[in-house]
Amino acid sequence: MTTDDPAAIHCDQFIAHPPATVWKALTQPELHARWWAAGDVRPVVGHRFTLDMGTWGQQPCEVLDVEPERLLRYSFASGTLDTTITWRLEPEGTGTRLFLEHSGFDLDSPLGRAALDGMGSGWPGVLGRIERALGAVDFKSG
Repeated sequence: MTTDDPAAIHCDQFIAHPPATVWKALTQPELHARWWAAGDVRPVVGHRFTLDMGTWGQQPCEVLDVEPERLLRYSFASGTLDTTITWRLEPEGTGTRLFLEHSGFDLDSPLGRAALDGMGSGWPGVLGRIERALGAVDFKSG
C-alpha cells in the first residue's frame, strides 16, 4: 500500500487469471458478492447500484468511468463518505496486476478519518479474496 495522497488508499494485488477473468470479478454481481459485497454492479457509465456492506448498511454507488478489462471507476457511499473507487487492471505475465485507488476521504471529518483508517487496513485482505473467488468458478461451462 502506498500513501502519496493522504486522503486515498492505494493497493495492488497480483491475480493469477487474465484481465478478462478479473474483470468479471469486478463487474458480475454474483462473483462480486463472493469476494466483497452483494450489489448490482454493472460496467455501464451512469449505472446506479448499492453495495450491501453488512453492519455498515447499503452504500449507494454510481459508475463514473469504464474501459472494459482495463478500468472501472465508481462513486462509493454517496451522501456519507462521498469517495471514489478506481480499479485498474494491467496484464502481468499470465495473470493480472489489479490496482485499487479509494480516494476522496474527508480527513477533517471523524467519519472520513475513521473510514480511511479502517478501509486502509481492510482493503488488502479484500483484494486477497478475489483469486479464491475466481478459483471456485468454472468459466469454461458458463
